[in-house]
Amino acid sequence: MLRGVNVGGHNRLAMTDLRDLLSTLGFGDVVTYVQSGNAVFTGSGSPAVVARAIADRIAADLGLEVPVIARSGHHLLEVVEGNPLAGLDADPKALHVTFLSEPPDPDRVAELVALAGRFGADRFEVIGQEVYLHCPRGYGVTKVGNTFLERRLGVTATTRNWRTVLTLAAMVGGVRGDPQA
Repeated sequence: MLRGVNVGGHNRLAMTDLRDLLSTLGFGDVVTYVQSGNAVFTGSGSPAVVARAIADRIAADLGLEVPVIARSGHHLLEVVEGNPLAGLDADPKALHVTFLSEPPDPDRVAELVALAGRFGADRFEVIGQEVYLHCPRGYGVTKVGNTFLERRLGVTATTRNWRTVLTLAAMVGGVRGDPQA
């Protein structure tokens, strides 16, 4: 997952270029989803090593400094299965997951959790390298957005809506049924 590409005209990156770049790194079965830097592929290496290789190649080949966060297919399926907020709302537009580049410092997590009641109806839970979000008024108006979480947790982050998370999980083959549900 690339952070901040094709948003508001900044960091323009065609998904065909991303697919080609991933292929040249030796990854196989490369498929992208929507125009914001989501890709599923096969290959080897830890998520941290894979993310660094992709970010380095994007910088070298395309001149873009783009944060990259990678997850294994297995981990992505665990994210879907373990969403503690999934039962709060039938509308998937209210649910999001913020993927963190590394596990945050436990003290920073505790400080963030202490603020939990200050965001109206918006709720969040930090589990491992993910922050699960429930934003019933919409992600565009929440105070618990990507920048806020990066600042509070001290790690790079990228947020995906629940529909995208389900679709990516379906693309890795682990979710049965309609990923748009």
